[in-house]
Amino acid sequence: MKTILCCTALVETSPQALPLGAACIASSLSASSDIKASASVKLEAFSLEDIGDSVPETAAEFIASSLQKKYKSIDFILFSVYVWNRQVLEECAALLKKSCPSAVIIAGGCEVTADPLSFKNFDFCISGEGEVSSVSLMKELLRLTSSELSEKIKAGCDFEIQGVYNLNHSYSSGTLRSVMPDVSVLPSPYLDGTINLSEYGGALWELARGCPFKCSYCYESKGEKKIQRFSRERLVKELELFSKSGISQVFVLDPTYNADKKAALDMLKEIRLKAPDIFFYFEARAEFIDRELSRAFSKVNCALQFGLQSSNPDVLKKVNRTLNKEKFTRNIGFLNQDGVVFGFDLIYGLPGDTLSGFKNSVDFALKLYPNNLEMFCLSVLPGTDLSDSAESLGLVWQKEAPYHVIKTSGFSQNDMNEAGLFSFAADLFYNKGRAVPWFMSMIQYLHMKPSVFFEEFEAFLKLQYPAAMAERNCSAYSFEDVKKIQKEFISDFFSKRNFLKAVKLAFDLIELNGAFSILTAEGKESSVSLFYHSDDLMSEAVLDWNFFIKNARPYKNITRVFKTKNGPDFKIVKK
Repeated sequence: MKTILCCTALVETSPQALPLGAACIASSLSASSDIKASASVKLEAFSLEDIGDSVPETAAEFIASSLQKKYKSIDFILFSVYVWNRQVLEECAALLKKSCPSAVIIAGGCEVTADPLSFKNFDFCISGEGEVSSVSLMKELLRLTSSELSEKIKAGCDFEIQGVYNLNHSYSSGTLRSVMPDVSVLPSPYLDGTINLSEYGGALWELARGCPFKCSYCYESKGEKKIQRFSRERLVKELELFSKSGISQVFVLDPTYNADKKAALDMLKEIRLKAPDIFFYFEARAEFIDRELSRAFSKVNCALQFGLQSSNPDVLKKVNRTLNKEKFTRNIGFLNQDGVVFGFDLIYGLPGDTLSGFKNSVDFALKLYPNNLEMFCLSVLPGTDLSDSAESLGLVWQKEAPYHVIKTSGFSQNDMNEAGLFSFAADLFYNKGRAVPWFMSMIQYLHMKPSVFFEEFEAFLKLQYPAAMAERNCSAYSFEDVKKIQKEFISDFFSKRNFLKAVKLAFDLIELNGAFSILTAEGKESSVSLFYHSDDLMSEAVLDWNFFIKNARPYKNITRVFKTKNGPDFKIVKK
């Protein structure tokens, strides 16, 4: 009995870092009676975060040696290759070629789809969605003896399977992607047990494939435009499994989830009924949000993420996106009215944009009160429409992963670096510092744009925390660390501008709202020392800092934030 390994390296250890791509291939291989009769299929996933500095060898060496220790014989190994693991898996493949020369090593995934002929350490590469082509290829390989297999590989044989490339073959024309699978007949890696949910604490839930939009920086820009939705029967069974497994969160993989309103409402109803205790993360399009959808989302334990990318419609046109700012603002307003948690993504380095334009986008986004604001450097991903036009658009970028833009006609190299520093500062204060409930009230009191405030915070960090600015790693700081930094900055910043009366209010809001966020995110109850009465701090009066400072009386106390059957609550336990 031969062994087929489906393997990948995950970027981190978290519920959203789950080997879904490799698992889908493993499920399809296992579902083939021909393959199952002569081989066993195994899923192997490694966390690059876990490997880190905890082992003496490199990540590639660790993965290669781990596989060899676990399996006496490695016959076939299929790697799922992405931006974050390409270098590691290419090195791993080279190591395995030396130590297991008879093993057939195959690569697939987004990086391979973009440029399958750029991989040199693999015997075969599979471009596109691989469920159909990987099964066809493995059937051919399993029919051959070891000597026949070796001869076929050396001869450059690709078995004339669309999307399969033998790297010993010379291809004269462009590459084709694999035949698209019919998702209605694909096995579920959750329902067939390929993925053990208890190992991850969460799930990536694929509802559909294909995207009708052509955002030029996205892998989907050259992908399938027709949307294929997985059957409702399968999705309901997976939902029931998620609920029974006790996982805490599910990340929904469907970039156009709310484009089909009827289907979106139907699935939200199923989620509400079958998995009320699981938190769901959705990618959504703001232009398709209306009052009915907003209310439906508000009844589900969930958060929505919107790819705003820029607030400048002219910039967005250059990457095949559109923005009606009035409609966008109105529709996001529905979510705010209904108390739906949501966030935005922004990209710096877009063609036609500038550093000041990027900061204007930050200001526009924060005025809509998002629960998080994610800021990314533009990557010119190979195989995308943007990669074809990047030079003509004036982009200069890294030619190896992660393919970040270095400079553009509107962003100098210094501007790009400054955008990265600015984004780190904003991320640390707003996202990591959980400043969402009180940030815009503070900004209005200061009569200052959010971007100007973050510029001041960035300057403070450069002076007081130069190591943090050098590393730009928010995950290295606990919430308690960030609260301390926030207080240091606010004390310094407010004092220099004669806003001394606001310092105690800011500190109280940091502590009290922080206690609620800790209870919500971590389930931990806590007590905080306050200058003002907690009832006043939780009232609408706190939305207007000028009014609050003039009218609220000091009331030093210790307030306890705790959990009840009806949700979080608070009370003063000591005056």
